[in-house]
Amino acid sequence: MSRAFVREPDGSEPPEPPAERPVPPGPNPVTAEGLARIEAELARLGALSAPDPMEQRDLHYWQQRRASAQLTSPPEGGAVGFGSWVSVAGLGPAARRLRIVGEDEADPTAGLIGWRAPLAQALDGAEAGDEVEGPGGRLLTVLAVENGS
Repeated sequence: MSRAFVREPDGSEPPEPPAERPVPPGPNPVTAEGLARIEAELARLGALSAPDPMEQRDLHYWQQRRASAQLTSPPEGGAVGFGSWVSVAGLGPAARRLRIVGEDEADPTAGLIGWRAPLAQALDGAEAGDEVEGPGGRLLTVLAVENGS
């Protein structure tokens, strides 16, 4: 492609602001830990005397997430739901302990699975002893469910 019609930046124009972080549509359930994380991010970013454009973008994102946050407790009883800790066999050579959490809390390497993730959806409503079909058709066995604090 010819560069004859491409305008080269000359430094006189300000850089374009970063694109807004996409905010997932729909409800924003959070655990108590997730709400604390949102508030900590807001406090950190709000304490900056001159936030750069990326920090301003992040501040706007966390303000939206705080406004839509719905503190959600685990379900009563023994079924898997939002906030549950669940021990599962079938994900690898050893059983794994996972927690179903809000989207901003998700960290699969730490066993924190976002509630919209296919694995969380497959486990939703299951109880200890149930077998469910997980992502990729993998058969999973629910070993234990913890819904207490």
